[in-house]
Amino acid sequence: MADRTRLAIDVGGTFTDVVRLTPDTGELRFEKVPTTPDAPTDGVMAAFERADVAPSDVVMFNHGTTLGLNALLTRTGARIAVVGTKGFRDVYLLGRTDRRTNYDITHRKPQPLLERYDTFEVAERSTFDGGVHQPLDTDDARHVAETLAERGYDAVAVAFLHAYANPAHELAMREILNEVAPGLEVTLSHELSREYREYERTSTAVLDAYIKPIVRRYLQQLDAELTDRGFTGRFLMTRSGGGAMTATAARDQPVNLILSGPAGGVIGAAALAPSLGQPNLITIDMGGTSLDASLVIDGEPVSHQGAEFEHMPINTPSLYIHTIGAGGGSIGWLDEAGALQVGPQSAGAMPGPASYGRGGTEPTFTDAALVLGYLGGDTPLGGTLQLDRDLAEKSLEPVAAALSLTVQALAKGMVQISATKIMGAVRAITVELGRDPKDFALLAFGGGGGLVAVDVARELQIPTVVVPPGQGAFSALGMLVADVQHDFARTAVTPLEGVELRVLEESFVEMETEAAEVLREEGFTPDRTQLLRSVDVRYAGQEHSVTVSYPSTGLDPVSAIEQQFSELHERQYGHTMQDPVELTTLRVRAVGIVDKPELPQMASRTDDGPPSLGTRPVYVDIDNPAVPYGLYERESLLAGDTVEGPAVVTEHTATTVLHIGDSLRVGDHGELVIDVSPTPSARTAKEHVA
Repeated sequence: MADRTRLAIDVGGTFTDVVRLTPDTGELRFEKVPTTPDAPTDGVMAAFERADVAPSDVVMFNHGTTLGLNALLTRTGARIAVVGTKGFRDVYLLGRTDRRTNYDITHRKPQPLLERYDTFEVAERSTFDGGVHQPLDTDDARHVAETLAERGYDAVAVAFLHAYANPAHELAMREILNEVAPGLEVTLSHELSREYREYERTSTAVLDAYIKPIVRRYLQQLDAELTDRGFTGRFLMTRSGGGAMTATAARDQPVNLILSGPAGGVIGAAALAPSLGQPNLITIDMGGTSLDASLVIDGEPVSHQGAEFEHMPINTPSLYIHTIGAGGGSIGWLDEAGALQVGPQSAGAMPGPASYGRGGTEPTFTDAALVLGYLGGDTPLGGTLQLDRDLAEKSLEPVAAALSLTVQALAKGMVQISATKIMGAVRAITVELGRDPKDFALLAFGGGGGLVAVDVARELQIPTVVVPPGQGAFSALGMLVADVQHDFARTAVTPLEGVELRVLEESFVEMETEAAEVLREEGFTPDRTQLLRSVDVRYAGQEHSVTVSYPSTGLDPVSAIEQQFSELHERQYGHTMQDPVELTTLRVRAVGIVDKPELPQMASRTDDGPPSLGTRPVYVDIDNPAVPYGLYERESLLAGDTVEGPAVVTEHTATTVLHIGDSLRVGDHGELVIDVSPTPSARTAKEHVA
């Protein structure tokens, strides 16, 4: 039935990806439309049209947007103020001393989102255990609220000392602000983070307030537009921690969306891992502006507590994702020494790469891939955008002349530099953390992931590359499997030995009661609700903690926590100690379970083999400037088909390149599984041509 259609739309820096799922048939449709930064709602509605579905026919709409992130990157957020406890006015601007930066002569403190003129203090003081040392001075609070109203701020972050233990003063401050300055957006720190560390909690509140007016306005406009067009389904947003949240919750706490852009792809990777028989995956998501690398271990995405944006802490759970400026729109340029660089500058959505024919003149990765023959003017990008090779070559000519290179040699260099940067991103999340890339398969997606995946895998000795169905819009596909997620936490710094389990149980029950109510209000029945307990643990005196699951009823919690902590500390840091262990934080993750779509099984071939579209000349090196690569259309491949490299596999939303010696097999769900040759060489290229 049409009215059971599910739609996911992921707005990226250059393209907006669309996935339409019809659950009754399992049919998936992948589309792309240009991102419209100046009118984001228009771009989303254009995506509905491209997917050929009316909002009234959609039962669930999953959405990811970079709106908040872009506001931070460009410093175009709201005009904000921060209100703290008297005597602690400068918590946000002072930040936290980090000894790592003391020895880095290149370190520069991040540009703050407000100035000291925008910081205020109110007489009040709670204690670490929830007691009240000084009651809130309501006259003082009212005076601050009046000043905020007079100065015309858009939003304010309220972060009082120890509000994580006793939020009463923050709640009272909001009532005063709503009364005195009703048009002011208000963020309370304890509603985002019920954990200690004043700076991290204040920073999280400031980031939330900075983007709240923009995100709220956008989501209200989009919700109204959808409603006008008959949408009555569930509207979900992807969050940084890897789950989803309702659009209503996102309007109230947009800080959870800041790092949500690449989360959909990692969620999708974890969901796909069992079908692949690959529980350990390295993911690379190469879009138009950036590349995101992440890990799936034992079928679960790797997450961490306390992410950062430009060294500003965000004290909410996030997936562990390493981002670099290496996308399809990354610009090639010469530095002061005359050396070739690629990115992080990007041509973005407008004008985009020169080959788009929208007025761009600078050479980009996409232009280089077109000149090499990886991409072709015969296959429209996103199904509609015809690439212009002449414009691509013209954009490369000035830099090629400056380096005394041919245009093709420059293009090869640009692609190699991008691949090298991507290798560095993969090493950062594997080798630098004590993990061997050879123990993983590489899952490559995004519009450009398949162009460089085998090169990256070969250099890192990763034996297998997997290109999922709909690789160009895979992040949007991942959004369709994301459960609704809320995270609750309470600070409880206490020695593990001799801990009062009754006190822990009371705290967990309090959080679970709150969590269950939140999910109930969002429409989840008890049988669609899951509550997961965990604790942060560390050696006494340590700065950083690790998170372990809290054992179920019937087990000795202390012994189970000690064993998990010892194993995890050994895995992450390579050693254990005899020091006492202490708890720092109790956590509850509340999950509202949504129906998971199943990828349809692909039919097997009954005839002779995959149809070929002929060959395409590809530049390999100066001695092999036009090696014939087999050309295949992915939509024509069936389960069990094999393709031997060198080959180019084109599809509606992306392209995959295999080189000499690489071998591809199509899996049961249409995934491309590539066995990577360890040692391709120019000699084998010459033999192939001969």
